[in-house]
Amino acid sequence: MTRTPSRGQMIAGAAELLGRRGLRAASIRQLAKSSGAPLGSTYHYFPDGKSQLATEAVQFAGDLTARVLAAELRQGPIAGLRAFVAVWRRIVTDSDFRAGCPVLAVSVEEPDEGDDAPVRAAAAVFEQWRDLLARSLVEHGADPEIAARTGTLIVAALEGTVAICRAQRDTRALDHTAAALEDVVTAALPH
Repeated sequence: MTRTPSRGQMIAGAAELLGRRGLRAASIRQLAKSSGAPLGSTYHYFPDGKSQLATEAVQFAGDLTARVLAAELRQGPIAGLRAFVAVWRRIVTDSDFRAGCPVLAVSVEEPDEGDDAPVRAAAAVFEQWRDLLARSLVEHGADPEIAARTGTLIVAALEGTVAICRAQRDTRALDHTAAALEDVVTAALPH
């Protein structure tokens, strides 16, 4: 007897597919297939269809990354930054440069008419990551405005760098960006 994947497995599978293909290129059928679920089960768990599944997949990916980031930020902003970089390095290398960030993938695509829930979820995730980074910087003595700008810079730089790594099929851009961001974080902290 074949076991139908759980709702959580379907969300995780959708997040991975979105990171590989983006929202427009992933149909509800493909999203279901990526987790091994029958299409009927997908509509059972996600009655609002692709939009609901994509929104929850973005939130899942965001929360997963936020947990790693928050745990490492307890050691300080540099440790958090290094953990954030490690997450992206693992994603691109484990997928042989085929996967990127599902949050970015959803955010750069035009939403369906009247349905911007996945894009709003992506905006909330980016804000969550920025706030975690900024809060850690402030806790370690950075000016709140500089901390907010630095948090935004880190998220934006790493998201863009993941795209570069995928295109170049190499992680050198990630190494360069990480080193530059460590300099920025160090400069934001009191000496």
